[in-house]
Amino acid sequence: MAKQTGHDLLTQRPRRPRQFGIRLIWYRLAALLAVLGPGFITANVDNDPGGILTYSQAGAKYGYALLWTLVPTTIALIVVQEMASRMAVATGKGLSDLIREEFGLRITFFTMIVLAMADLGNIFAEFAGIASGMGIFGVSKYIAVPVGAMIVWYVIVQGSYKPVERILILFSFVYLAYPISAFFAHPDWHTALVKTIVPEFRSDPAYLTMMVGLIGTTITPWMQFYLQASMVEKGVSKKDYRLARWDVVLGCIVTDVVAFFIVVACAATLFKSGHGAIDDAAEAAVALKPFAGQFASLLFGLGLVNASLLSAAILPLATAYNVCEGLGFESGVDRRFSEARVFYALYTFLIVAGAGAVLIPNVPLLKVILLSQVANGVLIPFVLIFMLLLVNRESIMGDMRNRPWQNVIAWTTAVVMIALTAAMLWTSIAG
Repeated sequence: MAKQTGHDLLTQRPRRPRQFGIRLIWYRLAALLAVLGPGFITANVDNDPGGILTYSQAGAKYGYALLWTLVPTTIALIVVQEMASRMAVATGKGLSDLIREEFGLRITFFTMIVLAMADLGNIFAEFAGIASGMGIFGVSKYIAVPVGAMIVWYVIVQGSYKPVERILILFSFVYLAYPISAFFAHPDWHTALVKTIVPEFRSDPAYLTMMVGLIGTTITPWMQFYLQASMVEKGVSKKDYRLARWDVVLGCIVTDVVAFFIVVACAATLFKSGHGAIDDAAEAAVALKPFAGQFASLLFGLGLVNASLLSAAILPLATAYNVCEGLGFESGVDRRFSEARVFYALYTFLIVAGAGAVLIPNVPLLKVILLSQVANGVLIPFVLIFMLLLVNRESIMGDMRNRPWQNVIAWTTAVVMIALTAAMLWTSIAG
């Protein structure tokens, strides 16, 4: 046998088996899936019936022109949501808890009252979405709304955190119905991509109002409270935070990608045909049928029903978290009813009130929803400022407080959000 030289020995180094690389990928994917949940769910719930209606209106009235607004919207959403998740990991407390401890009970009580009022109006909208969405499939609201209310109540009250989270993640994936629906609409993809990258400004007041609506309704107060509370209940630790951050970023990107496809679907069909204004998200689904086919229409309707159910489960839960944390009551899906009576009683009340309002004949839901949006507009600047003050306190955050570049982005986001909120309120009052 020939003697091996040094060169031969160097060239015959043991190679890592291919399976090792594949196994490493699977381990990292499994680790990501282990922390996937709060950020992904919270961001997706932002595409509630009101959001779907706004995106549908933008596509139907202005075609692809407003797609560019989704880029700064996604950046702003990531910045704010990342701060909320980082505070949860650093402190182990919800946002309401921190506001009460650092700013006092009076400010917390006022914040919780305004937030609860805004959320109640939004909860009405979610159940109205169930009614109109199921109406596409020929189901009466007097059947759809009570059944939907019982489903979301049972899942949350009778479940524990992990099973509930898995169900909510599963519901979040149903949003894929919108991209499929958009492909069936046969849009002009080149124009859509160009309009996404190149901003288009117009002096038309209605265009400005729609632009403000698209950007300004993305970051809502309840999202920050719910995200932080759910991360605390999930028990995400500092060692898991790098992956938890990806949960937040992925959720923000996915939710605005879904928004992109909703705008594209309506731009390729309703705008192109001159359909014009849309007064209800279900109307957009029905209007798609002649242009994109029955399958696309049904998928759009399915997405609306799914969004309504998911939002109807999460918004009352977010409100119950906020109020109970802020006022010092026990809260959490992992707790039994006897351990968190106020939490579950409040959740039940919000479900019953939201579903019951939709069933009342001639109830002025549109006015209630409008008032809830005004309340959101009043509250979001305060919430953003609270978050920025808290996330920069060394006594609270330690080495996880904001870096200078994060503060620049975060304060810019806050100032822009305040300006957009002021413009939205002004156009609402002036209009």
